[in-house]
Amino acid sequence: MLVLEERIRDKSAVIGIVGLGYVGLPLAVAFAMAGFKVLGFDIRQRNVDSVNRGKSYIADVASDSLSSVVTGKHLEATTDQSRLKEVDAICICVPTPLTLTKDPDLSYVIHESEAISKYLRPGQLVVLESTTYPGTTKQVVLPKLESSGLRCGVDFYLAYSPERVDPGSKEHSVGNTPKIVGGMDPQSTQLAQLLYSQIAGAVLPVSSPEVAEMTKVFENVFRSVNIALVNELSHLCERMGLSVWEVIDAASTKPFGYMPFYPGPGIGGHCIPLDPYYLANKARELDFHTRFIELAAEINEHMPYHIVSRVLELLNTKGKSLNGAKILVLGVAYKKDVEDTRESPALKIIQLLHEKGADVSYNDPYVAQIHVAAGDMKSVELSRERVASMDCVVIATAHSCYDIGEVVDCSELVFDTRGVTRGLKDNNTVRLGE
Repeated sequence: MLVLEERIRDKSAVIGIVGLGYVGLPLAVAFAMAGFKVLGFDIRQRNVDSVNRGKSYIADVASDSLSSVVTGKHLEATTDQSRLKEVDAICICVPTPLTLTKDPDLSYVIHESEAISKYLRPGQLVVLESTTYPGTTKQVVLPKLESSGLRCGVDFYLAYSPERVDPGSKEHSVGNTPKIVGGMDPQSTQLAQLLYSQIAGAVLPVSSPEVAEMTKVFENVFRSVNIALVNELSHLCERMGLSVWEVIDAASTKPFGYMPFYPGPGIGGHCIPLDPYYLANKARELDFHTRFIELAAEINEHMPYHIVSRVLELLNTKGKSLNGAKILVLGVAYKKDVEDTRESPALKIIQLLHEKGADVSYNDPYVAQIHVAAGDMKSVELSRERVASMDCVVIATAHSCYDIGEVVDCSELVFDTRGVTRGLKDNNTVRLGE
């Protein structure tokens, strides 16, 4: 331990980042910019080649920053996992998706744990960052690593530190977002805390990996539940002829006991749509049913169906059918100003519109092509002529670059799921929750 501690302090330690996606690449660049030699691992050759050319494929990582650490020999990417034996600390940043039956899919974590165990050597620190259910580090990763014959806390060290990436955020980064670390033993916690303190302004140690794992899941379940609450409230406001946006604005003036959440077409990204099911799956092992959490997930998942239903009703009021209607969906990324479409509700909306017989197109300056059940689709040019030719424009993701005023001005009908048309003088726009 003392050797690794010294190597981290003098930055002679080599850091391995397994998985160079939305979590791993920013982390790799952060360590490299802090002066460490970083070796990035990814199974996708195109990602490895892109990193080694200094060309970023993640919006949160500037190509200039990536190029500078690659040129300076602080970052190298590879598909060769035998090189895991070269590194001193390994951060696992691989996906943890759901199966079709909404059960946790830990196949990536298991695969990488097995790969690491083949090359694990004494003195290494392994940290799992992938979002997962409480108990994964101890029950899944630890046995795989100890199959090497090495013992945790004696020969190697193991901890969990949840990723807290906010894609597209100009305000929050790896450097200014506090890190949580929970080790299998005090030495593992201490080393993980020391490692992340080299790139993060604050590092909070907790008593175990399970606490750290639960912290991450709780953070996202908290958002899921509150988003579901305001989504349900938006339905009620529609029935009552009220504006949910005005209600939220009014409630936000209270300086205590309240924080604003906003309705939308559903939830997306890698964490918030998935974490409730990770927690529910673990709860069932303990004969506990997370009714409240699962209900919130169901409400959020139903939102695309509600959006399509509203579009159908609005077209009916104009004497038009959804079948054959020309619908333009603005934005398919799961949040504004990012290129990430993982679990994006806009994709479900497009699929449902197709199933209803609509002639659907989309525009997204960040996403050139998508795949839905109906096939591959490409982003169309956003012109006044195209917008004017549509029976309805659905604002699904309100990218900052959109001139919403112009869209409203030349549209026959706009359905705004994000509340971005508020304040515009119009009589052709309907908002979710009104």
